[in-house]
Amino acid sequence: MDTRQLKTFIAIVEHGTLAKAADAVGLTPSAVSQQIQALESEVRAELFDRSTRPMTLNSQGLQMLDAARNLVRSADDVIDAISGKAIAGTFTIGSVRSSALSLLPRALVALKADYPDLRLKLHVANSDELLNDVVSGRLDSAMVADHPGIGSTLRWSPFISEPLFAIAPRGTPQIPAAEMLSLLPYVRFNSRYRLAQLIDTELAKSRIVTNLIAEIDTMTAVVGSVVHGLGASVAPYTALKEAPGEVVAAPFGDPQVYRQIGLIERRASTRTIVIDRLHQHLVSFSGEYGVER
Repeated sequence: MDTRQLKTFIAIVEHGTLAKAADAVGLTPSAVSQQIQALESEVRAELFDRSTRPMTLNSQGLQMLDAARNLVRSADDVIDAISGKAIAGTFTIGSVRSSALSLLPRALVALKADYPDLRLKLHVANSDELLNDVVSGRLDSAMVADHPGIGSTLRWSPFISEPLFAIAPRGTPQIPAAEMLSLLPYVRFNSRYRLAQLIDTELAKSRIVTNLIAEIDTMTAVVGSVVHGLGASVAPYTALKEAPGEVVAAPFGDPQVYRQIGLIERRASTRTIVIDRLHQHLVSFSGEYGVER
């Protein structure tokens, strides 16, 4: 299968018409049409619904699109690695919806400065989806918390180990976390993510009885609710950086509970150099809680 045909196929999908795709890949519309016909002949299936204008992908074409993108990216990465040319192509990174997500844009900007020819794509999803996408090659890497589903084909490298704090509205007396969470209405972080499980487990272990007032599924909203006086909650260090001086905080857990976030990648990845550099930037932006490889 010719990667030029695959790139032409992707260009049609991304640009919408044969004419625009032809301009993008530097061919005539006739040559584009011939490449697509040759590709369809090889896979023995039509990839487009030609009854619509502009034509659209059919079910076989949608299936082919994922495969084409993975094959093209893998081929480009291998060629770059073998030839020693400047790091280029597309680097696809995934992330969970975490307070630590605030670190990633800064790290990606720094990575882009290191490798100006590199194109970056960010995809946000849940941990299970990200793990599957890294294993399948749809993503080069992903930022996830420590997760029991990380298999032997993946490498997980933590870049931050951050403490958790009980938090209360500004003006609350500085009292231990257990008292803070017992005396004030409790804003619960209700999520499928590992952080919510860590918090609930420690509350149960410490036998802290809370007076639930709200359940919220994003940490940003949890911290915002505390800032505006709704009650007390538990949040990680990175979430509190977004509200400096707006809450009273006390170490959560005895000993204090920490959570780790890191990058996953395939052990046979051709993007190891890029991922290592991204990890270095994330460690740097994590400050005192950064974890070196």
